Amino acid sequence: MTDNITITGVVGTDPHHHVTNQGLPITSFRLASTRRYFDRAKGSWEDGETNWYTVSAFRQLASNASQSIRKGERVVVCGRLRLRAWETGEKSGTAVEIEADAIGHDLTWGVTSYTKVRSGRPADASGEEADPDDPPSAEAGAGEGWPHTESPVVAASVDELEPAGAGV
Repeated sequence: MTDNITITGVVGTDPHHHVTNQGLPITSFRLASTRRYFDRAKGSWEDGETNWYTVSAFRQLASNASQSIRKGERVVVCGRLRLRAWETGEKSGTAVEIEADAIGHDLTWGVTSYTKVRSGRPADASGEEADPDDPPSAEAGAGEGWPHTESPVVAASVDELEPAGAGV
């Protein structure tokens, strides 16, 4: 059985990135998710209990997350929930893990910029991989941000956006 889950929270540790002997990139970090509720008696928002998750990402998501996510940032994680019992000597417990399918910044709390990454260079018409020192031709997609990135898309804050029909 697969349980899919979406969690918002704060990155609790700097992401740890490594590549296995087989060449598989893996990035993992701890995520703290705290329930907030409004206490009517006090008339203020209060923090509830904090749940901690270990988030693991693989392949391209691992590489991108290791370059994008830092401790203290608010993120949204979608993935598969895994509960695993553990035991070490006299201690035992349950590890709560998420194998991430997607990770992104939580835009409720700030703005971010996005740069599309291409994982490799396609072969040219002869079947040979393109030389990284050669400038791309127009046919190779130079207008699309070739070879590795596209122009960043920058999010604006609500205050910077002009309402529709303003200035007309």
